[in-house]
Amino acid sequence: MYEAEDADIYDLVHRGRGKDYEAESASVTKVILSWKPDASSLLDVACGTGGHLRFFQGSFKDVEGVDQSPDMLAYARQRVSGVRLNLGDMRTFELGRTFDAVTCLFSSIGHMRTPADLDTTLECFSRHVCPGGVVVVDPWWFPETFLPGYVAGDVVKADGRTIARVSHSSREGDATRMKVEYLVAESASGIRRISENTLITLFTRAEYEHAFTQARLTPHYIESDFSGRGLFVGIRH
Repeated sequence: MYEAEDADIYDLVHRGRGKDYEAESASVTKVILSWKPDASSLLDVACGTGGHLRFFQGSFKDVEGVDQSPDMLAYARQRVSGVRLNLGDMRTFELGRTFDAVTCLFSSIGHMRTPADLDTTLECFSRHVCPGGVVVVDPWWFPETFLPGYVAGDVVKADGRTIARVSHSSREGDATRMKVEYLVAESASGIRRISENTLITLFTRAEYEHAFTQARLTPHYIESDFSGRGLFVGIRH
């Protein structure tokens, strides 16, 4: 679901399923400002289609995004203006500057496969945040909070399309195996099918906190209604 023709479908489906980018952005902004009231710059890592960036623009004077998918970034450029969007892997990108806040939302961090990858990623975030700055990470489930066998289904109608999405999640070693099927119906082109088969790592709370600490970030885990999974907040020493 990261190719150009499907980026808009990704966005339509998640908004149709009730994802509230505006409320989530406001919640994260509140967390950031509670730790750094003078924060004026923000980098959104794994920014995808720019759903959160649109609203971060209203709270921070200087906003940038980074994502590893050129097609997602191309779609984001249609949605947000005046925002620098950078192509890069969250483990290794280098922008040559720092920000008051770095965010990584929508459980994107779970696409890292090993604790070593997690450590490398948080080190990269740390290099891009100023002393006293804030790193906010929306984690995937912990091993003990994940529910194997979870099934979801939704139908979304928008922009002349009807999109059905069904998913099934299972435990596979230290990860969630998430299988998703989409049926997209359009009057001109008929029906087509899109399949996803993704591993999302079930890092432990201790592994997250170790990664933050190793990256010179003081970790705090806060309960939040943001996603039901809580948020990790790291303060740069």
